[in-house]
Amino acid sequence: MSAVLHAAPRRPIRELPDELISQIAAGEVVERPASVVRELVDNALDAGATEIGVKLGGGGIRAILVEDDGLGIPPGELALALRRHATSKIASLAELEGVATMGFRGEALAAIASVADMTLSSRTPDAAHAQRLDARSGELMPAARGVGTSVEVRELFFSTPARRKFLKTESTELAHCVEAVRRHALPRPDVGFTVWHDGRLVQQWRASDDATRLRELLGEEFVEHSREVALDLGPLRIRGRTGTPESARARADQQYLFVNGRHVRDRLIAHGVRSAYEDVLHGGRQPAYVLFIEVAPDRVDVNVHPAKVEVRFRDAREVHQAVRHAIEAALAVPRAGAAEDSMAAAAGGTADAHAGEAPAPAWPAPASSWRPDFSRQSSLGLQQAAVLYAAEPRPGWPDGTARPASAAAPTSAPASAETSGDAAAWPLGRALAQVAGAFVLAENADGLVIVDMHAAHERIVYERLKAGLDSAAIETQPLLIPATFAATAEEIATAEAQADNLRRLGLDIAPLSAVTLAVRSRPAALAGGDVVELARQVLAELAQYDASSVIERARHEILSTMACHGAVRANRQLTLPEMNALLRDMERTERADQCNHGRPTWRQITRRELDALFWRGR
Repeated sequence: MSAVLHAAPRRPIRELPDELISQIAAGEVVERPASVVRELVDNALDAGATEIGVKLGGGGIRAILVEDDGLGIPPGELALALRRHATSKIASLAELEGVATMGFRGEALAAIASVADMTLSSRTPDAAHAQRLDARSGELMPAARGVGTSVEVRELFFSTPARRKFLKTESTELAHCVEAVRRHALPRPDVGFTVWHDGRLVQQWRASDDATRLRELLGEEFVEHSREVALDLGPLRIRGRTGTPESARARADQQYLFVNGRHVRDRLIAHGVRSAYEDVLHGGRQPAYVLFIEVAPDRVDVNVHPAKVEVRFRDAREVHQAVRHAIEAALAVPRAGAAEDSMAAAAGGTADAHAGEAPAPAWPAPASSWRPDFSRQSSLGLQQAAVLYAAEPRPGWPDGTARPASAAAPTSAPASAETSGDAAAWPLGRALAQVAGAFVLAENADGLVIVDMHAAHERIVYERLKAGLDSAAIETQPLLIPATFAATAEEIATAEAQADNLRRLGLDIAPLSAVTLAVRSRPAALAGGDVVELARQVLAELAQYDASSVIERARHEILSTMACHGAVRANRQLTLPEMNALLRDMERTERADQCNHGRPTWRQITRRELDALFWRGR
């Protein structure tokens, strides 16, 4: 028995009613109560408010009231303010291409009024009293309030009950509303904000300066464990703070990005931030940061999404690289280096004088099969003496490698002038002993310093290899049998377009057929990895991000592998001069607080913590 399919009767094309149009638009603009709060606070800031109050009922589901002391709306424009696409922010295409206000679409009030009961009260400075407009009935009546505007929203989504079912609990919606106000308060410390819920004060941030507002919103802990970010490139300016690698979090819940005062989410900038942390973060940890990017309005398009949380830059690569370099510069100075600078400033350069007397690095050579090429050592920026990396092992070290001349004295030998100096002379102090063949103990002005010697030396070697990156070529290893894999059309197009860049990475990837790619060579330093997975990953990044940043990061990964093999291994007995040389080099090396894999290289145990261990002072 065959089924007979009947075509549905044709429905005529017709215009949608205004109410339905507004409700469709509301689906893009109003997702939850926090969306209403965001739009209303945007309008308050555009009106020049210096004090904004947000009062919520039932997590914002039952009631939202946003009050400000801005310029207000004239009585004759109140009804017009509730019409779709009616706004005072822009009047021409030229103004749209250079938007400098938080709002500009003219959709928010109309969208909110279509899914909730809303009243609008406002008073201008020259008016004798305020006027109150009921959005549903259109009735206008006198009201009592000071100069400014009040927008009251009740029973959100009452006219679209299906949308209301998707809302979460009152406490969850309240948390989202508070976060929406927080995102407005961060870039505007000159404005005071208060948040009330069911008659109880939840949050209050008084008008203050940048530093105070940052401490109030993100806490003292974030400020103490973060570095200042500052970069000025003319039309592009970046400022803010970024957390240290040690303070990274398991979740990306403390990442704030603002473009011209507007909180946005941008994958490109997030990638730039992540790439700046790539060799100092451990595992899947997430950095904490708050970044304020100021760019000429005509160089950024904010008319990308109705919710205004996405932007598009005219020169995305410039912004990506600027963010990356700004954060890299902030993270480059290690804690020990920063301490050394502050001590030098306080002592008139005493610390620098001591640092200049430190001997050349004198810890032993790596016990791996990989050895630096001495003929190219100068081009790689290495400063260690060639004797420390003797090509042929000789008796002396436990594994048979040669003991440097500076290591002739045993660890129990009398301390040199450096080791007998004041512990406060250097931020990481003077070496005392080696523990478990892996850790160096040192004493400084604050107490005890514990150094993971392999992790620390790995970072030092890595940074020196990076310094000579431009002059160093990546050694490739041809594959006896090419590795083939089924590729997408995008992967094949990327392999063809980026052939030169792939070869710079040591990868020879070429189409074998219309749906197959073949990998004929790979970097020699990564010989133990999955070459197909490596090829797919590199092709995906080249297709999505700037080629130069992908190449640089990939080359750094190769150098990181080389540095790991070239760093001093555990169970190597170091002399006191070698330990002190390691400490001095750590103080001079960028990003020395973490190894290439993000693990910490040293820890400080203060005198107070030592006293507490033994109940001293009780």
